[in-house]
Amino acid sequence: MAEKAKVAVFVSGSGTNMAALLYASRLPDCPYEIALVLSNNPDAGGLKLAAAEGVATFCLPHKGIPRAEHDAMMEAEVLRAGARFIALAGYMRILSAEFVARWEGRMLNIHPSLLPRYKGLHTHQRAIEAGDSHGGCTVHLVTPELDDGPVLGQVAVAILPGDTGDTLAARVLFAEHQLYSRCLSELVIRETSPVWLTEQVRQRAMALPQAEETTSHGMACFGIAKGKKFAWVSSDHHGDGRVALLAKISGADEQEQLIESDPVRFFRPAYFGDGWIAIRLDLGDVDWDDIGEWLRRSWLAVAPRKLAAMMEF
Repeated sequence: MAEKAKVAVFVSGSGTNMAALLYASRLPDCPYEIALVLSNNPDAGGLKLAAAEGVATFCLPHKGIPRAEHDAMMEAEVLRAGARFIALAGYMRILSAEFVARWEGRMLNIHPSLLPRYKGLHTHQRAIEAGDSHGGCTVHLVTPELDDGPVLGQVAVAILPGDTGDTLAARVLFAEHQLYSRCLSELVIRETSPVWLTEQVRQRAMALPQAEETTSHGMACFGIAKGKKFAWVSSDHHGDGRVALLAKISGADEQEQLIESDPVRFFRPAYFGDGWIAIRLDLGDVDWDDIGEWLRRSWLAVAPRKLAAMMEF
């Protein structure tokens, strides 16, 4: 099995969801491990549990520290631990927009309602008072707006006659413990998933003028309508075990320079010649803005002069 992705978990209280993530991580097929548990509360039960289980911990009370500065200090510990993902598990602090932006797509949260319903607090009581048939929980990516990021998964939990906020919360917690580890697992493996990686390239390639997609030699292929191809996505092409974007370059000299600069990320694609470079997408650290720029340059390399001249680049 590939090396497990390192995850940092932020807690402020008892840490039951952190515990669920931790124990799930110890199953042999789990793709992540908990590298660090952090808190703003020195009395958080989650810190004590993590320490007892041999997981590294860090605590920094937030009182008297500006929000962005506190976030940066917590983040420094996350990076020191080598974590590439952050899971919020009952972390009762609103995070600064700058911190959230730096972890876009790699920080997730669990919320005790079926979002977009009942953002914020007292979610179970609000669902009961509204006469809903179900409460539930949602795992979502974190964005600057509270409880508003893209949904990764949800579980609905029936509201029973006579339920209170506390009794419903107790049942929803079971669902949270099932859902969170599954969504985290799916998130950490998608960065090496050929299907997901191809879709990210597709979105960017098809946004270019007159782009069309075809399949060639079993690979997704992007070209200008009735014109030349400007990009391919290879997945285990000729058994090489890699997922890569194939883009146009100027020739053999540029190809050699790129491979020499980073031989892990760049390689010569088989059967494509000196005018193409393969860029690894499955290393888990893709800069998608950079990939978008590679696609733009490759498109320009094959676009008819009149079409290229019409574009404002």
